[in-house]
Amino acid sequence: MAADQASTRPVIPVYPQELPLACPRDPNTLWNSHPRVYLPIESTGQVTCPYCSTRYELRSA
Repeated sequence: MAADQASTRPVIPVYPQELPLACPRDPNTLWNSHPRVYLPIESTGQVTCPYCSTRYELRSA
């Protein structure tokens, strides 16, 4: 995926009660999804999945 395409993907909000953050998230888990990975969002407040380029942003409760 090109860098300009990744930056246009929507940002998925994540709230403190949903931590730890894993991708793919449970409602989106499909049999052919990438391996489940835990993403360190706490220190920066945002993270991009290295497999699918889904962008997450930590929001306050």
